[in-house]
Amino acid sequence: MGGNAGRGQVRVRRAGGAVLSRRQYDESDVRIRPGKGSRPRTKNRPEHADAAEAMVVSKDRGRWGVVLGGDPDRPVVTMRARELGRTPIVVGDQVSVVGDLSGKPDTLARIVRVADRTTVLRRTADDTDPFERIVVANAEQLLIVVALADPPPRTGFVERALVAAYVGGLEPVLCLTKSDLATPDEFAATFAGLDIPVVVAGRDDPIEPVTEILEGRLTALIGHSGVGKSTMVNRLVPDADRATGVVSGVGKGRHTSTQSVALPLPGGGWVVDTPGIRSFGLAHISPENVVDAFADLSAAAEDCPRGCTHLGPPADPECALDKLEGKSADRVEAVRRLLVALMANESWT
Repeated sequence: MGGNAGRGQVRVRRAGGAVLSRRQYDESDVRIRPGKGSRPRTKNRPEHADAAEAMVVSKDRGRWGVVLGGDPDRPVVTMRARELGRTPIVVGDQVSVVGDLSGKPDTLARIVRVADRTTVLRRTADDTDPFERIVVANAEQLLIVVALADPPPRTGFVERALVAAYVGGLEPVLCLTKSDLATPDEFAATFAGLDIPVVVAGRDDPIEPVTEILEGRLTALIGHSGVGKSTMVNRLVPDADRATGVVSGVGKGRHTSTQSVALPLPGGGWVVDTPGIRSFGLAHISPENVVDAFADLSAAAEDCPRGCTHLGPPADPECALDKLEGKSADRVEAVRRLLVALMANESWT
């Protein structure tokens, strides 16, 4: 608008695009937001004594798929109750739900409580990002899927995943795929000092050893794109696409690469198929967090001088971890490799 045209006038756009001057609109065109004092508020939240217990198995655009009592045949689509505010809810969370629990199409229940988490798999966008993102809650194990070739295995990826598992309270398991292209012994030996269970799951290998480790437990799966994780999931959960639709009920049953989803194992237990994560920042983790995950190392570290990074000489010539012997000494060397990976701030994508 040029010159003085319209100066001193207020213009309002009606629905449909018509523009009105101040002299043309009336009170029906004005929306008044109620003041904060117009609605009584209380800090007393409803108790919801009749709420049913459920596990979150999927999340998509403000909706969560849950299964009542952990039963995959009792899926319900839910939303977050207003009283929870912005409380984060992730796959694996144990929650309390109220409302329509029939699970029928177009029905919607409400999550009114989130139970305390026993474990958390966390990451940050990168090592400079202070904002933590919880990937999976309450998982007992972290199955780290690594291809022995095509793409070549990277110890940095495994080391960072191990750090996240130990600090989050998960038991790590190393799963090696594409064993038809390379032998697993050399790569597995890299982590021998940590006593991590190692299972081989190439396409020509039997899947039973993996199933035995997973059955009856909640396990998160993590791996680079192309390592064969999806192929293994399909072997563990035959008809995995249908299972995704049954337990989710969210987003028309689709499972995209951007969301985690928990899938029920035929013999009991759940696997959480996580998306292909392009970065795994560990900004929220300190060297002390890693050392504290090992009882023998944590006890010895109490005698370390202030500011010790536990890397040993020359950086820490008086590190008390150097006094350990036997298996503990082997573990010290393995943990120090994890600490180097933690401090390196290098991408493993």
